[in-house]
Amino acid sequence: MDRGTAIFVDGIGAAAATSGILNQLHGRIVALLYLQPKPLSLDDIAAELEQSKSNISVQIRGVVEWHLVRRVAVGGSRKDHYQAATDFWRVMQEIFERRYRFNVRQVLVAVDESLRASESTTAAADRRAFVATRIETLRTFFSLLDSSLAAFTQGKPFSAEEFKNVTPLETARARRTR
Repeated sequence: MDRGTAIFVDGIGAAAATSGILNQLHGRIVALLYLQPKPLSLDDIAAELEQSKSNISVQIRGVVEWHLVRRVAVGGSRKDHYQAATDFWRVMQEIFERRYRFNVRQVLVAVDESLRASESTTAAADRRAFVATRIETLRTFFSLLDSSLAAFTQGKPFSAEEFKNVTPLETARARRTR
């Protein structure tokens, strides 16, 4: 592997390691394949990255699942060959839909469950009101985030400005009383 390719492969690997989605080897595989004019076999990938073929075989499943790499047939070969995705828009749509939108929906489920549980609590009325206000503010923000992610993954516009307008209710009340 030439020096420029090695720098790119290592840099993308380091970025992937902090993504919360991929590990370093995933990133290195994607980067290596991205800079190749033709698909590579598992043997070729393993040799270039100085990894065992079995390790590459296991790791490549993850990047195929995220649609960052796809398996392609190469005429005259019975081996599996792989090629990096080049449609970055589609890749990001997939990541946002599968990773981030899932997390946002987990927050919304927790909000709904918390509100139901707090209705039957024996806490003081002012405490219940405070918690309900905080939770409703969080629900507003994450509902907006969910709809924005949905718009993004469908290629539709959304307004980031709307996020700035999600103001905690106690702050809004404090402004009115001044």
